[in-house]
Amino acid sequence: MTTINRRRTILGAAAGIAAFSAPTIMHASDRAQEEAGARQNISSFRTLDWRDHFPSLRNGAILADTVSRAVHFWSEDGSIYRLWPSSVPISEELTRRGITEVVRKVVGPTWRPTPSMRERDPTLPAVVEPGPRNPLGTHALYLSWQYYRVHGTHDTRKIGRRSSDGCIGLYNEDIAELFALAKIGTQVRLI
Repeated sequence: MTTINRRRTILGAAAGIAAFSAPTIMHASDRAQEEAGARQNISSFRTLDWRDHFPSLRNGAILADTVSRAVHFWSEDGSIYRLWPSSVPISEELTRRGITEVVRKVVGPTWRPTPSMRERDPTLPAVVEPGPRNPLGTHALYLSWQYYRVHGTHDTRKIGRRSSDGCIGLYNEDIAELFALAKIGTQVRLI
C-alpha cells in the first residue's frame, strides 16, 4: 500500500511539474514565433506615425500591418487616427505588400472566389450574395490590386489570425467605420 501511494505521489508531482512547465514551454515557443514575425491570434496595438509609411496624407491613408495584424487609418488633415485588429493572409505566398489605393467602395458586397481559390478548393460556390454567409462581411474597400480587398467578416474568429486568402479582414463594425472614413483614392499600404 505504501508503494502505491509513493507512486501516486511521484506521478502526481511529475504531472504538477509538467502542468507548470507547459506554459513556460509554450511561452518560449510563442516568443520564438513572435521573433520570427508569426504571431498567434493577437494584434499588437501600438500606435504608428504615418510619416514612417507614407510621403503625405493626401486622400487619407490606410496601413495594414500583417505582422501585428492591425489596420491603421489617418484622415487627410491628420485629425482622425483609428486602429483596429485584423485578419491577414494565411501564408506568405498569399501576402502582397506595397502601396495601392481604394478604387471602389461597396456596401453589401458579392463574393466571387478567385481562380486560385477555386483551384485549391473546387467545391467553393461560384458566387455568394450579400448576407451572413458572405466572406466579405457587410462592407468592402476594393483596391487597385485585382482580387485584394479590405473587408468585413461575419466569422469573428478570423480577426487577429492568419486566416485569409490575401485580403485584410476587419470586424463588421470596424469596416463600417473605416468605410465611412475612407474615400476613393485613399492610399493603402500593406507591410
